[in-house]
Amino acid sequence: MRRSAFFFLVGFALSIGTMVAQEPSRGPDGGTTTRVSGVVLLAIPERPFSAKTTTEWTQTLADGSAISKHLEANLARDSQGRIYRENHTFVPANSERKSPLWEVHLYDPVTRSQAHCSTRAMQCILTDYSPMTFFENAPTGSNAEGTRTLSRESLGSDVIEGIYVTGTRETTTLSPGVAGNERPLVSTREFWYSSQLQTNLTVIRNDPREGNQVVRLSHISISEPDPHLFELPIGYSVRDMRTSVLRKREKLF
Repeated sequence: MRRSAFFFLVGFALSIGTMVAQEPSRGPDGGTTTRVSGVVLLAIPERPFSAKTTTEWTQTLADGSAISKHLEANLARDSQGRIYRENHTFVPANSERKSPLWEVHLYDPVTRSQAHCSTRAMQCILTDYSPMTFFENAPTGSNAEGTRTLSRESLGSDVIEGIYVTGTRETTTLSPGVAGNERPLVSTREFWYSSQLQTNLTVIRNDPREGNQVVRLSHISISEPDPHLFELPIGYSVRDMRTSVLRKREKLF
């Protein structure tokens, strides 16, 4: 009996060793990651507001079915032009799950620095920041290389949560071969813009490659946001990678 048990254990160990020694059937795969940008805020002073942003993303599959995802986040800008915004992970549409917060971004045009704070690592990385304070529309017509054409049309005016907005639709046509496309590729973007806040309150993107994306601001308040929003989170470590700080460190060594 002891001998049988011994040979069983030896055989089991050899089989495990054989399994471990087998070569993998494939190498590691990095996968595919797609990011949907929300509303871009300009770092302009004296235009304070805070809001909740909602993003709905629908992709149509080859079999005609669709996948819908959803996220909610908060953003704010104070009278100094400082910006607070959150990055959340998408969850299935109509799900009771809340979209998890994974990163907070802080932008300060006064100190010209930005902080990306990871909720998982509980760490903020400080880097240099060049604030965007104005925006110019791209010219309509064909570009110099003739690879794409842009047209723009007015959609009139409307009111969103008591704020006057004007609508614009842009249509971009990519020539065949520009993105590996066999035929002209047409995408549209619709903007509902508030000159009072100098911010889009609604953005609708429709692209055959990415599907339909709808970004909306709601619960809009034009009063001064909580100043604590623009401070580094308590309990987070800080890694300062700003150019001025790195130069001081180089002099020390």
